[in-house]
Amino acid sequence: MVAATSAASVSKAYKFSQLALNKIDKGVMDLKDEVYLYNHARWESLAKSDALFARPYLDLNKESARDYLGLDRMGIKDELTGKNVLCLASGGGQQSAAFALLGANVSVLDISHTQLERDKAAAEHYGVDVNVFQGDMRDLSCFSKQSFDVVWQPYSLTFVPDSRVVFHEISRIIKKGGFYHLMCANPFFSGLSHEDWNGSGYILKNPYKDETLTSYPDQDWVYDRLKSPEKIQEPREYTQTLSRIMNSLIKEQFVLAYFSEIKSNYPGDLPGSWGHFTDIAPPWLEFIWYYHPNFLTGGK
Repeated sequence: MVAATSAASVSKAYKFSQLALNKIDKGVMDLKDEVYLYNHARWESLAKSDALFARPYLDLNKESARDYLGLDRMGIKDELTGKNVLCLASGGGQQSAAFALLGANVSVLDISHTQLERDKAAAEHYGVDVNVFQGDMRDLSCFSKQSFDVVWQPYSLTFVPDSRVVFHEISRIIKKGGFYHLMCANPFFSGLSHEDWNGSGYILKNPYKDETLTSYPDQDWVYDRLKSPEKIQEPREYTQTLSRIMNSLIKEQFVLAYFSEIKSNYPGDLPGSWGHFTDIAPPWLEFIWYYHPNFLTGGK
């Protein structure tokens, strides 16, 4: 069991030599469009501001790592020891640390160098190996075909306009029988927040249409504005309708094994608060998809 981490050890974990930084491999970086540049700048700023998603988990053990990932809740009984896991758009030293503690061979691809530094910090803290790659989720050509048993993607899909590009890339690098975990925004409430309370409800305003661009202020829990060294651009997200998500993954020959609507647990919160809003409008969806080529054609 790994003991809780002291402030001194956390500080030590953040100290990197130039050699360690050079170990961050670069993916194929030709894809530097406006979407890439915006996301790169925003996530570099979030990481440097110690945002919630940029804080390595340094007090995990095998049991708490499995609980944190929610594997049993989602019915995942797979043994992870020796399995190749890609944490996709998942920098920050959280999911990668959990999988490494469970014995997996972990790779992380993220758009932010600073986020990847946190993954290396967590790996060093636990004495495990994690391979990190800087790049865009829409281009996974730095990985060979059928490289991974697991692709694990936390909330990030809506940061790019067309989810189909991401799904196609994943279908190339995942092994037959491997599973893809996806957590993403609930598209039915795209662009809606607790600030839209009008006294009687939360009013939908945006059209339910793929690639609708939305932008809104970060929630207070994302990062401490008083401690942030710079002004951070607001999140810019693109609606991915449920039909596009489902049909695109089916087309890529994935089979759905688990689906859930996720909401925060803030019983008793008042209307107009984040907790009340999430009780009315679950903001996140979670899926487990297994890759089974030719499943619908009986293996032909």
